[in-house]
Amino acid sequence: MCVYEWTDSLPPKMPSCSPDCCLLRAVEIVKIFTEDGMCKVVEIPADMTARDLCQLLIYKSHCVDDNSWSLVEHHPLLGLERCLEDHELVVQVQASMSSDGKFLFRKNYAKYEFFRVPQTFFPEHMVAWCQETSRPIPPSQLLQNFLATSSCPEIQGYLYVKEVGRKSWKKVYMFLRRSGLYCSTKGTSKEPRHLHFLADLEDSNIFTVITGKKQHGAPKDYEFCIKPNKCRGELKDLRILCAEDEQGRTCWMTAFRLFKYGIILYQNYKIPQQRKTLLSHFSAPVRSVSENSLVAMDFSGTIGRVIDNPVEAQSAAMEEGHAWRRNHRMNILGSHSPLHHSSLNSGKYEVIHLAQLWFHGRITREESHRIIHQQGQVDGLFLLRVSQSNPKAFVLTLCHHQKMKHFQILPFEEDGQAFFSLDDGATKFTDLIQLVEFYQLNRGVLPCKLKHPCTVVAL
Repeated sequence: MCVYEWTDSLPPKMPSCSPDCCLLRAVEIVKIFTEDGMCKVVEIPADMTARDLCQLLIYKSHCVDDNSWSLVEHHPLLGLERCLEDHELVVQVQASMSSDGKFLFRKNYAKYEFFRVPQTFFPEHMVAWCQETSRPIPPSQLLQNFLATSSCPEIQGYLYVKEVGRKSWKKVYMFLRRSGLYCSTKGTSKEPRHLHFLADLEDSNIFTVITGKKQHGAPKDYEFCIKPNKCRGELKDLRILCAEDEQGRTCWMTAFRLFKYGIILYQNYKIPQQRKTLLSHFSAPVRSVSENSLVAMDFSGTIGRVIDNPVEAQSAAMEEGHAWRRNHRMNILGSHSPLHHSSLNSGKYEVIHLAQLWFHGRITREESHRIIHQQGQVDGLFLLRVSQSNPKAFVLTLCHHQKMKHFQILPFEEDGQAFFSLDDGATKFTDLIQLVEFYQLNRGVLPCKLKHPCTVVAL
């Protein structure tokens, strides 16, 4: 839907034939959805990129800008979705979408993770260049080989291919190059006479299949799809593929993006860092006169005293924070007495975690897997939820090496005080916020520290 926006405050009038005198600028109506189905309608200019639209939504929704927000192209009927690249024009993408297609606003921590740890995204047995070299390839050199237009990198390996117009799948040896996706008609042969062209990269995009293996009868859960830009919703136009595992799927999909966009992806990755460096020259905190006059005070005695020792001041601040949490719990329970056994049994002893972005309430294990998969499957991505097997307990769901780990958080009571622990009481915490903060700094019994909270935002 195209509307027009007046670019100055003059009364509207018909534009003249000269482009220099035109007072109209075309804008597009775009609907943005969140995970809970809520929608926000925004007007954007025709040249607005996906990154710029995300910045606008971050500002309007008062989100924390940690450079992980993405715009997702979602096709519910086809069961496909992909994250738009930061430089893509939103209006152009919308014009190529089918009637059921829509945009989602969501976090994706893995969008540029392959620039940080390329060795986890590109296993040596799938990179032809690594197979032809007897010595280990440094990660930086591996990336340079993908980005340099003069090089000819190649991803190789077995994939399942859904045969067009049929329900059957065929396992064939594939090669992904800058020129496109090919399969070998004779084993693993690379000879040109044995290569069959399957898909073009230039006029296509790569999508994750989100409906699981049921819709297409796939042999594994790791489906993805190459969709031509001209395709408006016909299954026969899709090239549906399936990998053996998550690492294989991630490798093929990441290589597709690198081969298609090359150095543009690296420039997209560096823009937030360059902006941060530029702002750092102007972001030195300037304290006011009143702030400079503030000092730490101790009012526990008959008269107040100034706390000169910085360590003691920090300790006092932490104790005040813990005291606030204890008092907050008491106020919620409507009692100023110590927590008693009935409060532990009632499940009402702790509710301050409900407002935390990482707490997702009563969702299933499968739903937690889906949310973490959507937001990137990077190490340290986590959420907390209510346990399905024990209504008094909670579960920490954590991603490590692209696999989901679940840790039950059990309540304990000691001397009338309620605690939480995920290591059978060896480490106890007064509330879930304290537990999360601890494991963000310490790995403890977990395979890695908590790094990225799964967040669902309301627009």
